[in-house]
Amino acid sequence: MPDKTFQGVYPILATPFTDDGRIDVPSQLRLVDHLLAQGAHGLGAFGNAGEGYALLPDEKRDLLEAVVKHVDQRVPVIVGVGATGTEVAVAACLQAESQGADGLMVLPPYYLRPDGDGVRRFFSAISDAVSIPIMIQDAPLLSQVPLPPALLASMAKEIEHVRYAKVEAPPTAPKVTKTLEAAGDSLIAFGGLNGQFLIEEVQRGARGTMPASDMTELYVAIWNALETGDEAEAWSVFRRAVPLMRFELQPGLGVSAIKHNLVERGVIQSARVREPTKTLDAHGLQELETLRNLVWPKQ
Repeated sequence: MPDKTFQGVYPILATPFTDDGRIDVPSQLRLVDHLLAQGAHGLGAFGNAGEGYALLPDEKRDLLEAVVKHVDQRVPVIVGVGATGTEVAVAACLQAESQGADGLMVLPPYYLRPDGDGVRRFFSAISDAVSIPIMIQDAPLLSQVPLPPALLASMAKEIEHVRYAKVEAPPTAPKVTKTLEAAGDSLIAFGGLNGQFLIEEVQRGARGTMPASDMTELYVAIWNALETGDEAEAWSVFRRAVPLMRFELQPGLGVSAIKHNLVERGVIQSARVREPTKTLDAHGLQELETLRNLVWPKQ
């Protein structure tokens, strides 16, 4: 196992833009401080909830440089890579490592979707090139690439730097159980899908979750309650988060909701998103305000 084991709540950093669509670095760094103040155990960059798919390579390079410098090793930073060509993915992973990433969260190829042997070759090529832990993003709703527990387990056992899997293949809790039974101590499971089954995943052996970045204090409270064996408290906090969690799982709308919440809380300046990410309409904003008041009641 790696010397530095990732565990806990690793929110995916939303990527703030200015109203005219440029990267807003000051807002990004305020978000980093906000999440660390709320108890985040680590951070994820360029995931789906961070619009990594909408960022130019030089924007990723400059933004990661700013984030890593600002974090200053206070917590680990895991960088998401979604390149669908092997050489492109290897280059992106090497770039992230050279800039100080502590780990890599990597989607399998999703354009020409490979079979199991192709997936294995893809992750082997990345592992041969880097020296930091790799988290396989098992997200078939996004990638359309199935990753059976046996394949995840064999890659963890046979590929040097594959040490984690972010399980986002519904139903996630049974997938966590089957994967860990197959992999044993070779693999650490994280949950995703905005933490909708966080409690069940942790109870089945998952050691972390990577949700969006607007309710971090609630996810941390759930995690802490589970770590101390207070299941009743974990469910109490979870029930408070569920309405907003559910709203943000709407395909294409979650990022807009997350950013509006962060603007409302004074963390970032603009809720601007980039196409093809959708922006909440007037009705959606009213619905979001209702849910936000359930999560953070106004005094």
